[in-house]
Amino acid sequence: MKRICLLVSLFVIASPMMAQQTQKPPLHGKHWMAVTGKPLAATAGAMTFQKGGNAVDAACAMLAATCTMWDVLSWGGETQALIYNPTTKKVIAINSLGVAPTGATPAFFKDKGYNFPPEYGPLAAVTPGTPGGLCLMLANYGKLSLKEVLAPAMEMAAGYPIEAQTANSIERAKERIKGWPYSKAVFLTHPGEKREAPDAGEIFVQKDLLATLTRMVEAEQEALRNHKSRKEAIMAAYDRFYKGDIAKEFVRGCQEQGGLITLNDLAKWKPVEEEPLHVSYRGIEVYKLQAWTQGPAMLQSLNILENFDLKSMGYNSSQYINTVYQTMSLAFADRDFYYGDPAFSPGLPINGLLSKEYAKERAKLINPAQNEPKSGPGDPYAYEGKKNPFTALLKMHNALSDTSVDLNKSFLPKHDAAAILNTPATDQMMAMNDSAYMDRLWRGTTSVEAADEEGWVVSVTPSGGWTPACIAGHTGVGMSQRMQSFVLDSAVCPFNVVAPGKRPRVTLTPSMALKDGKPFLSFAVQGGDTQDQNLLQFFLDIVEFGMTVQQATEAANINTNQLWLSLGGTQAKDRVPHPGEILLNKNTPDSVRTTLIKMGYKPTYGERTSGPVNAIFLDRDHGSLWGGSSNHGEDYGIGW
Repeated sequence: MKRICLLVSLFVIASPMMAQQTQKPPLHGKHWMAVTGKPLAATAGAMTFQKGGNAVDAACAMLAATCTMWDVLSWGGETQALIYNPTTKKVIAINSLGVAPTGATPAFFKDKGYNFPPEYGPLAAVTPGTPGGLCLMLANYGKLSLKEVLAPAMEMAAGYPIEAQTANSIERAKERIKGWPYSKAVFLTHPGEKREAPDAGEIFVQKDLLATLTRMVEAEQEALRNHKSRKEAIMAAYDRFYKGDIAKEFVRGCQEQGGLITLNDLAKWKPVEEEPLHVSYRGIEVYKLQAWTQGPAMLQSLNILENFDLKSMGYNSSQYINTVYQTMSLAFADRDFYYGDPAFSPGLPINGLLSKEYAKERAKLINPAQNEPKSGPGDPYAYEGKKNPFTALLKMHNALSDTSVDLNKSFLPKHDAAAILNTPATDQMMAMNDSAYMDRLWRGTTSVEAADEEGWVVSVTPSGGWTPACIAGHTGVGMSQRMQSFVLDSAVCPFNVVAPGKRPRVTLTPSMALKDGKPFLSFAVQGGDTQDQNLLQFFLDIVEFGMTVQQATEAANINTNQLWLSLGGTQAKDRVPHPGEILLNKNTPDSVRTTLIKMGYKPTYGERTSGPVNAIFLDRDHGSLWGGSSNHGEDYGIGW
């Protein structure tokens, strides 16, 4: 019987730059590596590899399992992926983000009293993307059948021991869940009792979801019996979800509860395979999805930081922190105003935004002596030889960004604040901010990383439909809440105003890096607007400071709120940037703390500030795989 290596606690390793204890060991594998947000889901990936699947098959199995486990997402959410194809030696981008449904216009939401689309319920839903994205990836790049890949998820839907994190999240959200009849029937397994959610370890059964997955597999198997190809058979399952009886029940359940999604919306939507964006940082090619995600903000940050000698500053010195903080502020200011669905915005200035010359000009704005609180969007159009068509809107945007905010009551999206419970700290303000931040990191998204000896590498950041989710009829499928990432006012972001058929700009951002034309790193993280902040520093920890992949997943980072929040809130003031706010690790030396305060920063402190990064390092020197998984949350990996 094949042995598997598991991530466990407390291990000491050394790097060329520093000897640093890690709470989890690095994971080593020769044949394959599977890392994701839940131990059982990582096991699903391992099972799929042992069936003979490749990294795409394993990633799809882990994706299906995490959705079934409600790992702060569900089957009605969205999936974004980068795949390295060893045959073509190219990185492929998968865009399976849903779109705004028919009738979703600024006027519709404003007439209902909203200043942003709602956070919860049927009106928060874009069309489901994960089933389509999984089918597309599997059909085009996997080896196994849908039946084989979904087998672990289907077994779990029939009943699995639910873990405390999800069970307690259901209990906290039970009053909202009671407003949705199909969600209530699934989640509240002990109605009328003091605790109505499942207990940790209770066998959690999802009969409707199992029926939905069974129908998809039936469609595939029938197509195979009719002598269809493997790919055609998988896409028959896709069609049953988006055009058949599953679609009809989804739409019926959505509209019954007040949602807008129509059968035509589902039938017209499709996942897209597209070219990723990339920049070179000191000879390493870093890949991200296009500007319907926030991913290019990391690429912009790397372009800016290439103008500085970061290594000489020292890891997390005050000078380094100040440089990285201001760099992220500049990149996210551009994200806040210029990013959106390129299909609706052919004039989106992505070439200017990723120009090295533009980055040099932005780098000149970084003040080495203090933070610049009013760093706003730049003019990337000038680096495309064009005139900026949004000069007037930019002035309005900057005025909105100056909205007065009580910095002692830092805004946090409501869906993130539910788990602020019993955080021990001597300083009450620090405790509030730290626990709120940790909850934001743990909720709303997961990540999936897979690699194999054939050379396939996969990085996925799926999300949407997190608890409390509104389930669409008897499908067992929780609807997305991604509509809230749209805006209703062009002054906030002219490229991200809601419209039917349009994708919202999302925070979801898988990452991949190539060195000498070969895969070097595959990495992703959850955490809303902090994702590309954490991934940027994770990458720099390895490239600039010589950390191993496990050291970098656990290393102390900084986080900034000097940006517009992408989730939650009902007013512009709820999402407006908080200049100078910075989250530091509690072990930050007093000398660094004092210097940063003198430089205009307003710090709070947390025990862990790295973000729950999952990653794979491809060791070309030894022909092996290194897995890394952060030291908090329930993220886990298995390698062989």
